[in-house]
Amino acid sequence: MGRLAGKRAIVTGAGSGIGRASAMLFAAQGARVLAVDRSESVHDTAQAIREAGGQAESMTADAGLEADVQAYVARAVEAFGGLDVIYANAGISGGAVPLEEQTPELWMEVLRVNLIGPFLAVKHASPVMVAQGAGSIVCTASVAGLRANAGGHPYSASKAGVISLVQTSANSLTGTGVRINAICPGLIETGMTKPTFDYARARGTGDKLGQLNPLLRYGLPAEIAHMALFLASDDASYVNGQAIAVDGGLSSTLPFKRRRS
Repeated sequence: MGRLAGKRAIVTGAGSGIGRASAMLFAAQGARVLAVDRSESVHDTAQAIREAGGQAESMTADAGLEADVQAYVARAVEAFGGLDVIYANAGISGGAVPLEEQTPELWMEVLRVNLIGPFLAVKHASPVMVAQGAGSIVCTASVAGLRANAGGHPYSASKAGVISLVQTSANSLTGTGVRINAICPGLIETGMTKPTFDYARARGTGDKLGQLNPLLRYGLPAEIAHMALFLASDDASYVNGQAIAVDGGLSSTLPFKRRRS
């Protein structure tokens, strides 16, 4: 029996990276999964799950459009008969644009996907869970939402907003049996961070990636997926309204010069 045996789950941003790793892990742990992404690669995720013996469906949708969110929630309820878990993971970086060159349009797009997207997931998934008397909502925030210098301005602001959304929503859902939490990844090698990794490796400084945290390394999508699994499962039955960093210890420190060993 897996940790999500019998559970019905949605994972957004499931076409690659953290979302794909989470969808596959959820399915391996017994969940029936609806994988959602605006990229056609989401169908490859569902196919990989089925080939591994899991149960999955997939659909393309824009996480920041209300009609699309309503559609993917309805699809899960129709296909699975209910909804126990939603992992609102889809997000964009917004790029590395200097402050003075940023536009309102850039900010609006990053906020639309990264913050309004999770809000819409909460808005439309929570009533289904409330009617059942139980459910778990997980959102991807970031260490960039906790401290400066881990992402661009709009990205960081959007992720700080996700943390606040989780806290305020947990209280709005008081007494319903529905939990909501956020994960704050540190530097993880995904499609979103590929430009950073490619640039460092091209310069010959790939060995410096992740060196600012006490573990002295970057993370992998599977390491975030395992936190998502915990929060989605009944093992986290008393965890609610939290923003949990999975960052190798990066957010535990202030800048300092390491001693030579």
